[in-house]
Amino acid sequence: MSDAVASAGSIVSTMDFHPQPQGGAPKPWAFPAPERTQLANGLTLLTSHRPGQQVVAVEINLVAPLEAEPEGLDGVATIMARALSEGTDKHDAEEFAAELERCGATLDAHADHPGLRVSLEVPASRLARALGLLADALRAPAFPVSEVERLVRNRLDEIPHELANPARRAAMALSKELFPATSRMSRPRQGTEDTVERIDAAAVRAFYDAHVRPATATAVVVGDFAGVDLDAALADTLGAWTGSTAEPVKASPITADDTGRVVIVDRPGAVQTQLLIGRIGADRHDRVWPAQVLGTYCLGGTLTSRLDRVLREEKGYTYGVRAFGQVLRSSADGSGAAMLAISGSVDTASTGPALEDLWKVLRTLAAEGLTDSERDVAVQNLVGVAPLKYETAAAVAGTLADQVEQHLPDDFQAQLYARLAETGTVEATAAAVNAFPVDRLVTVLVGDAAQIAGPVRELGIGEVTVVGS
Repeated sequence: MSDAVASAGSIVSTMDFHPQPQGGAPKPWAFPAPERTQLANGLTLLTSHRPGQQVVAVEINLVAPLEAEPEGLDGVATIMARALSEGTDKHDAEEFAAELERCGATLDAHADHPGLRVSLEVPASRLARALGLLADALRAPAFPVSEVERLVRNRLDEIPHELANPARRAAMALSKELFPATSRMSRPRQGTEDTVERIDAAAVRAFYDAHVRPATATAVVVGDFAGVDLDAALADTLGAWTGSTAEPVKASPITADDTGRVVIVDRPGAVQTQLLIGRIGADRHDRVWPAQVLGTYCLGGTLTSRLDRVLREEKGYTYGVRAFGQVLRSSADGSGAAMLAISGSVDTASTGPALEDLWKVLRTLAAEGLTDSERDVAVQNLVGVAPLKYETAAAVAGTLADQVEQHLPDDFQAQLYARLAETGTVEATAAAVNAFPVDRLVTVLVGDAAQIAGPVRELGIGEVTVVGS
């Protein structure tokens, strides 16, 4: 505005700015501690009130391990898990699905080596109604012949797609290599074509009757319980479930052969090679676990980890390589095991050079160790973002259910973060080196054997065997 106009009596308006908001002091955070109780029918119950979490998450752990599947019926646990929502003594399959939809609920189930997991998510206002449906599915599943036959057909249709997927095919081959043929862990979790096609409604019912009961099950319930009579809702639903009090099956010892060797699953004409390098590691109860988590993350847990810096950023072999630990089975006596692995994919021509540089990374790690900077970044990423990781009730419930499944104390996750923060660089280095010794790794390559077998043999990282796809 000009001086002339201003002097002519025009009103000059001003704007008052509010002070810029300042960040407050960070609030201390810890993984939520659940309340542990037991219902009259023997069902163990873990609850965690999370104000503001209006979508309640429920996780049911059922001690029905894959190892308990009858011989020749691999996959029956998976079919049973999928059939739990296909009708009950009160509703047929369509009615059951409609009732879930009216609640705004989702219900899923899957089978793995430790047992079955049934997951429910529902708005808190409809929790009691959804718990009734969940209880019906556990208490009195119908397992209608037609629905079981449909689920078997669906599973058979999935198998060719899994075999065609390089990552899935590599995982199958690694399990077959590591574990003896007599071990359930050596075979696909959801069964093969030969075993799945033998499954019928009678087999599903028999597996259910033998293993699904409240006395050996645990329910985890997480969410905002304000205005919900949770005790009454649980007593009227899951509390009405009855069954055998027999003890669960005892797990057999885990044995594995991680002698250094290479298996190539031949895919003639493949333009990429899928890499999966692994071995068996310690039970999650082992005192080395926190340091192993930290060291493995430094090695290949994120885009800035050492493997990616070399293989992706410097050499351009891949879009990403990851190192990780996956619990297979965890036991209170420490007799369980985890899969320790490095996974990624490279173009066919780079297979030999990529493996050579990957082994150089491992040898350099053993010779020179991690840096303090790598350790600090890993701690910040693993511990610093934990509050964000557990923003939802489902994330908290899933971790609590994992702890139950793995026979860990209820405060394990909270203690894990404290131990990660305390772990030093030297300890993390030792754990990573012990996790991935260069002479005790089974390498699975899914790719064109005619092009990659020769360069891989020249590396001297183990005897090379070629198998069909």
